[in-house]
Amino acid sequence: MHETPPPTPPGPSTPAAGPPSATPPPSAAQAEPLAHGLKQRHLTMLGLGGVIGAGLFVGSGAGIAVAGPAIVVSYLIAGALAMLVMRMLGEMSAAMPASGSFSVHAERALGRWAGFSVGWLYWFLLVVVLAVEATAAAQIAHGWVPAVEPWAWVLLFMVVFTVANLTAVKNFGEFEFWFASLKVGAIVVFLVLGGLAVFGLLPDTDPVGMTNLTGQGGFLPNGWSGVVSGVLTVVFAFGGLEVVTIAAAETDDPARAVGRAVRSAVVRILFFYVGSMLVIVTVLPWTAQQAGLSPYVKVLDAIGVPSAGQIMNIVVFVALLSALNANLYGSSRMVFSLAERGEAPRGLLKVSGGAGGSSGQAGGVPRRAVLASVAFGFVSVLLNLLWPDTVFLYMLNSVGAVLLFVWALIAASQLRLRARLEREAPEALSLRMWCFPYLTWLTLAGLLGVLVLMLTDDAARPQVLWSAGATALVLLVAAGREWRAARAGAEGSGGG
Repeated sequence: MHETPPPTPPGPSTPAAGPPSATPPPSAAQAEPLAHGLKQRHLTMLGLGGVIGAGLFVGSGAGIAVAGPAIVVSYLIAGALAMLVMRMLGEMSAAMPASGSFSVHAERALGRWAGFSVGWLYWFLLVVVLAVEATAAAQIAHGWVPAVEPWAWVLLFMVVFTVANLTAVKNFGEFEFWFASLKVGAIVVFLVLGGLAVFGLLPDTDPVGMTNLTGQGGFLPNGWSGVVSGVLTVVFAFGGLEVVTIAAAETDDPARAVGRAVRSAVVRILFFYVGSMLVIVTVLPWTAQQAGLSPYVKVLDAIGVPSAGQIMNIVVFVALLSALNANLYGSSRMVFSLAERGEAPRGLLKVSGGAGGSSGQAGGVPRRAVLASVAFGFVSVLLNLLWPDTVFLYMLNSVGAVLLFVWALIAASQLRLRARLEREAPEALSLRMWCFPYLTWLTLAGLLGVLVLMLTDDAARPQVLWSAGATALVLLVAAGREWRAARAGAEGSGGG
């Protein structure tokens, strides 16, 4: 394997003392040594398909069980929150595209401690969730081919996607393009069939009308508390959109590509999520749904689609593999970006040689970063297989609320960087956050509200507490690094 020498990191030993304005201007985007093998269609479908996963196809049943037909409102609230975060992230990424995305933005806005903390927390989140997805996909495959043990399926999936991510970034893009196309296609077909069923246009069906929306306790059977519980259940299903802004750095025109992807993704994803829930609670009584079972299967069975369960199993299987692939990609690029800034071992900086650039060949792939991420992914999978209810459960709880912390830092970074961009490089603001700064502050308040509500919920409280512990540990390490850098700087000044 031919590798190019590592690029010089941007001052890893320089202490980050002083205000954030001491960092380079936000418009000073550094050239990435990564290949530009992703095309606009890859990024667009990654944005559309990145959050359409098992959380929607299966996990939405739990939300319906607690909120009833008002789950539509829960998805609107959670989706609006995610859409605002993505708009902020899109604004910063269009102005300052980087493989580390929000980790780089946090460093430039708030200091090195913030970039270090959010980068490592997000990396840890991805490699832990990767284990859940690999194990769940293996269980489905084991059901199809019982002769092959689940661990063998996990090994196969991990090897296949590791190889795909090691060879060329365009392979990741192609995998995600077709995975996302299948998921989006499945939802479109579901919406069409469900809509026809609602109006009685399918064979042997009568118009449903509003009966299921107003019956069984009404539209709000559990009141607004049910809507709030539904938000807590579904908000994490929107996690994954962030990978779009990480991937944008590997396109020919990152600023334009991320702007297009964010604009097209957020509204369409909201449509798919809310539209699906509206069809589900209109076609069937909400009391027919239960946690752990796919409401999509229930609806398809009800309208007479043959083998609905197996069809949805295939879709969920593809969704899990898609998420596994995206998480491996996102984690490798995040740890590579941390290494670029001196926040991770320098050995991870090496990228593969060859004809990279816009040709999208095998060059420009951070292979060591990929291997480091997949290695920890293998450890996570092993823990999930051996101790799913003890060691791995603690790990999973420790990242349960990390997404909210990441989103909060994105909002805080945007508050600082927007003012600097308007002052220093207004021409870079090709994509702007709506109603700045009011909607940014509203988003921060909403994220804080979700965290407070999780603390009052018996099931969600352990996730917040363990995640807060993990965050505190990373912040402690970041503070220690800042102290050592400041001390080294002071000694250097004294010696001079």
